[in-house]
Amino acid sequence: MAGRLVLVTGGARSGKSEFAERYVLHYSPKCDYIATAEILDKEMAERVRLHVERRSDGRWVNHEAPYHAEEVFANLGEETGAVLFDCLTMYMTNLMYGKVAVHGDFLSRCGFVLDEIDKLVAAARACGKIVVFVTNEVGDGIVPDNLMAREYRDLAGWVNQKVAQAADHVYCCIAGQAVDVKKLAFKLEDEE
Repeated sequence: MAGRLVLVTGGARSGKSEFAERYVLHYSPKCDYIATAEILDKEMAERVRLHVERRSDGRWVNHEAPYHAEEVFANLGEETGAVLFDCLTMYMTNLMYGKVAVHGDFLSRCGFVLDEIDKLVAAARACGKIVVFVTNEVGDGIVPDNLMAREYRDLAGWVNQKVAQAADHVYCCIAGQAVDVKKLAFKLEDEE
């Protein structure tokens, strides 16, 4: 299983983070956890507190990486065999709107984010460990009524497609149940 990339997606409260935690701990008794959230308000602080509480049993090596997470992959220790990256959409948000965001039109900003995701995926693959990316499925609802939300939804979809293409497995969580989407995915005869 070494060197495997996994994407876990799902909607809000679908059980994706819990499934991803169980997955990495199944393959390694001690795991790295790359957290991407920046705490900017009380509500986010509470969300982070709950995630940290779930990982307070000594089985986790925590890394804070709201930006340049590829550098974390390059410096992981030998004591762990798996990495949980939670979450890809938060990381994308940081790249799109945070401290390192580029200015310009939507496609220019998308190009920057997608290039950064390429670096992230390459670093994850190169680390030689099982890496599980958690992401959010944000495109299942109605078309948003404002430009910023539509751009966010579109870019999140493109980021998820890019990482899913690189991943060995893609799991979709619905009501706490994980389904291996890549295993079930339709492939044209020339794609097999």
